[in-house]
Amino acid sequence: MPAAEQNYHAMRDELTTLTGIVRALLAERFTEVHAVTDVWLTLPSQDRRALPSGRRTGPEPIANTLAGTVVVVDGAGLDDASGRVALSEACREVGLDPTGAELIRLGDYATFRLADGRVVARVSRNGRLFTDAAREVAVARWLASVDVPAIPALDVDQPVIAEGRVVTFWESVSDRPEYGTPVELAVLLRRLHRRAAPAELDLPPVNPFRKALPRIEEASGLSEDDRGFLRRRCGELVDAYAGLSFELVTGVVHGDASVGNVIRDRDGRPLFADLDGFAVGPREWDLVLTALYFERFGWHTAEEYSAFVEAYGYDVMAWDGYPVLADVREFLMVTWLSQNAATDPNVAEELTRRISDLRTGASRNGWQPF
Repeated sequence: MPAAEQNYHAMRDELTTLTGIVRALLAERFTEVHAVTDVWLTLPSQDRRALPSGRRTGPEPIANTLAGTVVVVDGAGLDDASGRVALSEACREVGLDPTGAELIRLGDYATFRLADGRVVARVSRNGRLFTDAAREVAVARWLASVDVPAIPALDVDQPVIAEGRVVTFWESVSDRPEYGTPVELAVLLRRLHRRAAPAELDLPPVNPFRKALPRIEEASGLSEDDRGFLRRRCGELVDAYAGLSFELVTGVVHGDASVGNVIRDRDGRPLFADLDGFAVGPREWDLVLTALYFERFGWHTAEEYSAFVEAYGYDVMAWDGYPVLADVREFLMVTWLSQNAATDPNVAEELTRRISDLRTGASRNGWQPF
Protein backbone atom coordinates (compact mmCIF):
# COMPACT_ATOMS: atom_id res chain seq x y z
CA MET A 1 0.00 0.00 0.00
CA PRO A 2 1.46 3.45 -0.92
CA ALA A 3 2.61 5.59 2.00
CA ALA A 4 0.05 8.31 1.23
CA GLU A 5 -2.79 5.79 1.36
CA GLN A 6 -1.44 4.33 4.63
CA ASN A 7 -1.37 7.82 6.15
CA TYR A 8 -4.91 8.45 4.97
CA HIS A 9 -6.22 5.24 6.56
CA ALA A 10 -4.33 5.97 9.78
CA MET A 11 -5.91 9.44 9.98
CA ARG A 12 -9.37 7.97 9.33
CA ASP A 13 -8.83 5.39 12.08
CA GLU A 14 -7.82 8.14 14.52
CA LEU A 15 -10.90 10.17 13.60
CA THR A 16 -13.14 7.15 14.06
CA THR A 17 -11.65 6.58 17.51
CA LEU A 18 -12.16 10.24 18.42
CA THR A 19 -15.76 10.08 17.22
CA GLY A 20 -16.37 7.07 19.46
CA ILE A 21 -14.90 8.88 22.45
CA VAL A 22 -17.08 11.93 21.89
CA ARG A 23 -20.20 9.81 21.47
CA ALA A 24 -19.39 8.01 24.73
CA LEU A 25 -18.91 11.31 26.51
CA LEU A 26 -22.23 12.53 25.20
CA ALA A 27 -23.93 9.36 26.37
CA GLU A 28 -22.56 9.92 29.85
CA ARG A 29 -23.77 13.57 29.74
CA PHE A 30 -20.15 14.73 29.65
CA THR A 31 -19.33 16.02 33.10
CA GLU A 32 -15.91 17.61 32.82
CA VAL A 33 -13.85 17.41 35.99
CA HIS A 34 -12.36 20.73 37.02
CA ALA A 35 -9.64 21.18 39.61
CA VAL A 36 -10.84 24.32 41.38
CA THR A 37 -7.38 25.26 42.57
CA ASP A 38 -4.02 23.80 43.49
CA VAL A 39 -1.02 24.65 45.59
CA TRP A 40 0.64 26.86 43.00
CA LEU A 41 -2.35 29.04 42.22
CA THR A 42 -3.24 29.61 45.86
CA LEU A 43 0.18 31.00 46.71
CA PRO A 44 0.75 34.78 46.73
CA SER A 45 2.27 36.01 43.48
CA GLN A 46 5.60 36.85 45.12
CA ASP A 47 5.94 33.23 46.28
CA ARG A 48 4.80 31.78 42.96
CA ARG A 49 7.68 33.50 41.18
CA ALA A 50 10.15 31.46 43.22
CA LEU A 51 8.66 28.10 42.20
CA PRO A 52 9.53 26.06 39.09
CA SER A 53 5.82 25.95 38.25
CA GLY A 54 5.52 29.77 38.11
CA ARG A 55 4.96 31.99 35.07
CA ARG A 56 5.94 30.31 31.84
CA THR A 57 6.84 31.82 28.51
CA GLY A 58 6.79 28.74 26.26
CA PRO A 59 3.83 26.85 24.83
CA GLU A 60 4.07 23.91 27.20
CA PRO A 61 0.93 22.93 29.18
CA ILE A 62 0.40 24.38 32.65
CA ALA A 63 1.20 21.58 35.07
CA ASN A 64 1.57 21.69 38.79
CA THR A 65 5.03 20.24 39.36
CA LEU A 66 4.32 19.94 43.07
CA ALA A 67 1.27 17.70 42.85
CA GLY A 68 1.29 16.52 39.22
CA THR A 69 -2.21 17.81 38.47
CA VAL A 70 -3.43 20.26 35.86
CA VAL A 71 -4.21 23.67 37.33
CA VAL A 72 -7.49 25.31 36.34
CA VAL A 73 -10.07 27.62 37.77
CA ASP A 74 -13.72 27.21 36.84
CA GLY A 75 -14.29 29.91 34.23
CA ALA A 76 -18.07 30.22 34.44
CA GLY A 77 -17.72 33.29 36.66
CA LEU A 78 -15.74 35.52 34.30
CA ASP A 79 -17.21 39.02 34.28
CA ASP A 80 -16.02 42.62 34.48
CA ALA A 81 -15.19 42.43 38.20
CA SER A 82 -13.38 39.08 38.22
CA GLY A 83 -11.56 39.97 35.02
CA ARG A 84 -10.27 43.18 36.59
CA VAL A 85 -8.86 41.31 39.58
CA ALA A 86 -6.78 39.13 37.26
CA LEU A 87 -5.90 42.11 35.07
CA SER A 88 -4.57 44.08 38.05
CA GLU A 89 -2.28 41.27 39.17
CA ALA A 90 -1.04 40.60 35.64
CA CYS A 91 -0.31 44.28 35.03
CA ARG A 92 1.78 44.40 38.19
CA GLU A 93 3.76 41.42 36.91
CA VAL A 94 4.74 43.19 33.66
CA GLY A 95 4.95 46.77 34.92
CA LEU A 96 1.73 48.22 33.49
CA ASP A 97 -0.93 50.34 35.18
CA PRO A 98 -4.46 48.81 35.19
CA THR A 99 -6.12 51.91 36.68
CA GLY A 100 -9.09 53.04 34.59
CA ALA A 101 -9.00 50.08 32.17
CA GLU A 102 -12.10 49.83 29.97
CA LEU A 103 -13.89 46.51 29.36
CA ILE A 104 -14.45 46.42 25.59
CA ARG A 105 -15.58 42.82 25.04
CA LEU A 106 -16.70 39.77 27.04
CA GLY A 107 -16.74 36.36 25.40
CA ASP A 108 -14.17 33.57 25.68
CA TYR A 109 -12.03 36.35 27.16
CA ALA A 110 -12.60 39.60 29.00
CA THR A 111 -10.84 42.18 26.84
CA PHE A 112 -9.72 45.45 28.40
CA ARG A 113 -8.15 48.57 26.95
CA LEU A 114 -5.74 50.21 29.39
CA ALA A 115 -6.29 53.89 30.14
CA ASP A 116 -3.22 55.08 28.23
CA GLY A 117 -4.84 53.75 25.03
CA ARG A 118 -1.71 51.89 23.93
CA VAL A 119 -2.35 48.39 25.32
CA VAL A 120 -5.18 45.86 25.16
CA ALA A 121 -5.25 42.95 27.63
CA ARG A 122 -7.16 39.69 27.24
CA VAL A 123 -8.13 37.73 30.36
CA SER A 124 -9.13 34.09 29.89
CA ARG A 125 -11.96 32.28 31.63
CA ASN A 126 -9.56 29.80 33.22
CA GLY A 127 -6.01 28.53 33.37
CA ARG A 128 -6.71 25.69 30.99
CA LEU A 129 -6.14 28.13 28.13
CA PHE A 130 -2.47 28.80 28.92
CA THR A 131 -1.17 26.70 26.02
CA ASP A 132 -3.57 28.43 23.62
CA ALA A 133 -2.47 31.85 24.88
CA ALA A 134 1.24 31.05 24.61
CA ARG A 135 0.70 29.78 21.09
CA GLU A 136 -1.34 32.89 20.19
CA VAL A 137 1.55 35.15 21.22
CA ALA A 138 4.00 33.00 19.24
CA VAL A 139 1.69 33.10 16.21
CA ALA A 140 1.53 36.91 16.34
CA ARG A 141 5.30 37.11 16.32
CA TRP A 142 5.56 34.61 13.45
CA LEU A 143 2.99 36.52 11.37
CA ALA A 144 5.00 39.70 11.83
CA SER A 145 8.08 37.88 10.51
CA VAL A 146 6.33 36.62 7.34
CA ASP A 147 4.49 39.84 6.42
CA VAL A 148 0.96 38.76 7.32
CA PRO A 149 -0.71 41.79 8.98
CA ALA A 150 -1.96 41.02 12.48
CA ILE A 151 -2.34 42.80 15.80
CA PRO A 152 1.12 42.73 17.44
CA ALA A 153 1.72 41.06 20.78
CA LEU A 154 3.20 43.46 23.32
CA ASP A 155 6.93 43.01 23.90
CA VAL A 156 6.67 41.73 27.48
CA ASP A 157 7.25 38.38 29.13
CA GLN A 158 3.90 36.66 28.57
CA PRO A 159 1.41 34.97 28.95
CA VAL A 160 0.90 35.72 32.65
CA ILE A 161 -1.04 33.57 35.10
CA ALA A 162 -3.07 35.78 37.45
CA GLU A 163 -5.80 34.64 39.85
CA GLY A 164 -6.03 31.34 38.02
CA ARG A 165 -6.62 33.00 34.66
CA VAL A 166 -4.35 33.62 31.69
CA VAL A 167 -3.62 37.19 30.62
CA THR A 168 -2.00 38.36 27.39
CA PHE A 169 -1.08 41.88 26.29
CA TRP A 170 -1.41 43.39 22.81
CA GLU A 171 -0.69 46.68 21.12
CA SER A 172 -3.82 48.82 20.78
CA VAL A 173 -4.01 49.50 17.03
CA SER A 174 -7.10 51.74 16.99
CA ASP A 175 -9.04 54.09 19.21
CA ARG A 176 -12.38 52.51 18.32
CA PRO A 177 -13.25 49.23 16.56
CA GLU A 178 -13.42 49.56 12.79
CA TYR A 179 -13.89 46.22 11.08
CA GLY A 180 -12.62 45.14 7.69
CA THR A 181 -14.65 44.21 4.63
CA PRO A 182 -15.19 40.74 3.15
CA VAL A 183 -12.71 41.60 0.38
CA GLU A 184 -10.07 42.65 2.92
CA LEU A 185 -10.66 39.38 4.79
CA ALA A 186 -10.24 37.41 1.55
CA VAL A 187 -6.95 39.18 0.75
CA LEU A 188 -5.61 38.45 4.24
CA LEU A 189 -6.66 34.80 3.99
CA ARG A 190 -4.99 34.38 0.59
CA ARG A 191 -1.77 35.75 2.06
CA LEU A 192 -2.01 33.55 5.16
CA HIS A 193 -2.90 30.40 3.24
CA ARG A 194 0.25 30.77 1.15
CA ARG A 195 2.41 30.52 4.27
CA ALA A 196 3.71 27.34 5.88
CA ALA A 197 3.80 27.49 9.66
CA PRO A 198 7.14 26.50 11.22
CA ALA A 199 7.16 23.27 13.22
CA GLU A 200 8.10 25.08 16.43
CA LEU A 201 4.68 26.77 16.50
CA ASP A 202 3.24 23.30 17.11
CA LEU A 203 -0.13 24.24 15.66
CA PRO A 204 -2.84 21.72 16.54
CA PRO A 205 -5.17 20.16 13.99
CA VAL A 206 -8.55 21.84 13.55
CA ASN A 207 -10.86 20.42 16.20
CA PRO A 208 -14.30 22.05 15.80
CA PHE A 209 -15.86 20.50 18.89
CA ARG A 210 -13.04 21.00 21.37
CA LYS A 211 -14.76 23.82 23.28
CA ALA A 212 -18.38 23.02 22.45
CA LEU A 213 -19.06 20.35 25.08
CA PRO A 214 -17.45 22.21 28.00
CA ARG A 215 -19.47 25.30 27.05
CA ILE A 216 -22.68 23.30 26.99
CA GLU A 217 -22.00 21.79 30.40
CA GLU A 218 -20.80 25.02 32.03
CA ALA A 219 -23.51 27.36 30.70
CA SER A 220 -25.65 28.15 33.73
CA GLY A 221 -28.18 30.00 31.57
CA LEU A 222 -29.27 26.85 29.73
CA SER A 223 -32.32 24.82 30.72
CA GLU A 224 -31.68 21.10 31.09
CA ASP A 225 -33.94 20.48 28.09
CA ASP A 226 -31.87 22.82 25.92
CA ARG A 227 -28.64 21.36 27.30
CA GLY A 228 -29.77 17.88 26.32
CA PHE A 229 -30.76 19.06 22.85
CA LEU A 230 -27.37 20.67 22.30
CA ARG A 231 -25.58 17.51 23.43
CA ARG A 232 -27.54 15.44 20.94
CA ARG A 233 -27.00 17.94 18.16
CA CYS A 234 -23.27 17.95 18.89
CA GLY A 235 -23.16 14.17 18.48
CA GLU A 236 -24.95 14.40 15.13
CA LEU A 237 -22.54 17.02 13.87
CA VAL A 238 -19.48 15.07 15.01
CA ASP A 239 -20.62 12.21 12.79
CA ALA A 240 -21.47 14.50 9.87
CA TYR A 241 -18.14 16.34 10.07
CA ALA A 242 -16.22 13.05 10.13
CA GLY A 243 -17.75 12.15 6.77
CA LEU A 244 -16.64 15.29 4.91
CA SER A 245 -14.20 15.20 1.99
CA PHE A 246 -12.47 18.55 1.58
CA GLU A 247 -11.36 19.98 -1.76
CA LEU A 248 -8.71 22.52 -0.76
CA VAL A 249 -5.18 21.78 0.41
CA THR A 250 -4.73 21.39 4.15
CA GLY A 251 -2.57 23.99 5.85
CA VAL A 252 -2.44 26.81 8.37
CA VAL A 253 -5.82 28.42 9.12
CA HIS A 254 -6.91 31.39 11.23
CA GLY A 255 -9.67 29.28 12.76
CA ASP A 256 -12.25 32.06 13.29
CA ALA A 257 -11.98 34.03 10.07
CA SER A 258 -14.73 36.64 9.72
CA VAL A 259 -14.88 40.39 9.23
CA GLY A 260 -15.30 40.64 13.02
CA ASN A 261 -11.71 39.46 13.37
CA VAL A 262 -10.27 41.93 10.89
CA ILE A 263 -9.53 45.26 12.58
CA ARG A 264 -8.30 48.39 10.83
CA ASP A 265 -5.39 50.17 12.49
CA ARG A 266 -5.08 53.93 12.83
CA ASP A 267 -3.73 54.13 9.26
CA GLY A 268 -6.70 52.17 7.88
CA ARG A 269 -4.71 48.96 7.30
CA PRO A 270 -6.67 45.72 7.94
CA LEU A 271 -5.11 43.35 10.48
CA PHE A 272 -5.99 39.87 11.69
CA ALA A 273 -7.23 39.80 15.29
CA ASP A 274 -8.04 36.96 17.75
CA LEU A 275 -5.23 34.58 16.85
CA ASP A 276 -6.02 31.90 19.45
CA GLY A 277 -7.78 29.65 16.91
CA PHE A 278 -4.77 29.18 14.63
CA ALA A 279 -4.47 25.55 13.59
CA VAL A 280 -3.71 23.23 10.69
CA GLY A 281 -6.69 22.00 8.73
CA PRO A 282 -8.90 22.37 5.67
CA ARG A 283 -8.91 25.89 4.23
CA GLU A 284 -12.69 25.62 3.82
CA TRP A 285 -12.83 26.16 7.61
CA ASP A 286 -11.63 29.74 7.08
CA LEU A 287 -14.09 30.44 4.24
CA VAL A 288 -17.34 29.09 5.60
CA LEU A 289 -18.16 31.86 8.06
CA THR A 290 -18.35 34.52 5.34
CA ALA A 291 -20.58 32.25 3.28
CA LEU A 292 -22.76 31.51 6.31
CA TYR A 293 -23.07 35.20 7.17
CA PHE A 294 -24.38 35.80 3.66
CA GLU A 295 -26.45 32.70 2.93
CA ARG A 296 -28.17 32.10 6.27
CA PHE A 297 -27.96 35.27 8.34
CA GLY A 298 -28.10 38.02 5.73
CA TRP A 299 -25.19 39.83 7.40
CA HIS A 300 -23.41 40.19 4.03
CA THR A 301 -25.03 41.16 0.74
CA ALA A 302 -24.80 39.07 -2.43
CA GLU A 303 -22.43 41.66 -3.87
CA GLU A 304 -20.17 41.49 -0.81
CA TYR A 305 -20.05 37.70 -0.95
CA SER A 306 -19.33 37.66 -4.69
CA ALA A 307 -16.48 40.11 -4.13
CA PHE A 308 -15.11 37.88 -1.35
CA VAL A 309 -15.17 34.83 -3.64
CA GLU A 310 -13.48 36.74 -6.45
CA ALA A 311 -10.77 38.09 -4.15
CA TYR A 312 -10.01 34.69 -2.60
CA GLY A 313 -10.49 32.59 -5.75
CA TYR A 314 -12.79 29.84 -4.44
CA ASP A 315 -16.50 29.59 -3.60
CA VAL A 316 -16.99 27.29 -0.62
CA MET A 317 -20.75 27.29 -1.24
CA ALA A 318 -20.14 25.38 -4.51
CA TRP A 319 -18.59 22.49 -2.53
CA ASP A 320 -21.01 19.69 -1.64
CA GLY A 321 -19.81 19.64 1.97
CA TYR A 322 -20.78 23.27 2.59
CA PRO A 323 -24.17 22.58 4.27
CA VAL A 324 -22.56 20.34 6.91
CA LEU A 325 -19.71 22.76 7.60
CA ALA A 326 -22.20 25.62 7.85
CA ASP A 327 -24.28 23.57 10.30
CA VAL A 328 -21.18 23.00 12.44
CA ARG A 329 -20.25 26.67 12.42
CA GLU A 330 -23.70 27.95 13.37
CA PHE A 331 -23.90 25.36 16.16
CA LEU A 332 -20.58 26.58 17.55
CA MET A 333 -21.89 30.15 17.43
CA VAL A 334 -24.77 29.05 19.66
CA THR A 335 -22.51 27.33 22.19
CA TRP A 336 -20.21 30.38 22.24
CA LEU A 337 -23.17 32.64 22.99
CA SER A 338 -24.36 30.40 25.83
CA GLN A 339 -21.39 31.43 28.01
CA ASN A 340 -22.89 34.81 28.91
CA ALA A 341 -26.62 34.05 28.80
CA ALA A 342 -26.95 33.90 32.60
CA THR A 343 -25.67 37.44 33.10
CA ASP A 344 -26.86 39.33 30.00
CA PRO A 345 -30.63 39.45 29.22
CA ASN A 346 -29.97 40.41 25.58
CA VAL A 347 -27.71 37.39 25.13
CA ALA A 348 -30.26 35.15 26.84
CA GLU A 349 -32.99 36.33 24.48
CA GLU A 350 -30.81 35.77 21.43
CA LEU A 351 -29.73 32.35 22.68
CA THR A 352 -33.35 31.28 23.13
CA ARG A 353 -34.14 32.36 19.57
CA ARG A 354 -31.17 30.53 18.12
CA ILE A 355 -31.82 27.25 19.93
CA SER A 356 -35.47 27.38 18.86
CA ASP A 357 -34.40 27.88 15.24
CA LEU A 358 -31.98 24.95 15.47
CA ARG A 359 -34.77 22.75 16.82
CA THR A 360 -37.37 23.74 14.22
CA GLY A 361 -35.19 24.42 11.19
CA ALA A 362 -36.60 27.96 10.97
CA SER A 363 -34.82 30.71 9.05
CA ARG A 364 -31.69 32.09 10.70
CA ASN A 365 -32.28 35.46 9.09
CA GLY A 366 -33.29 36.99 12.41
CA TRP A 367 -30.06 36.12 14.22
CA GLN A 368 -28.28 39.17 15.58
CA PRO A 369 -24.47 39.53 15.65
CA PHE A 370 -22.72 39.68 19.02
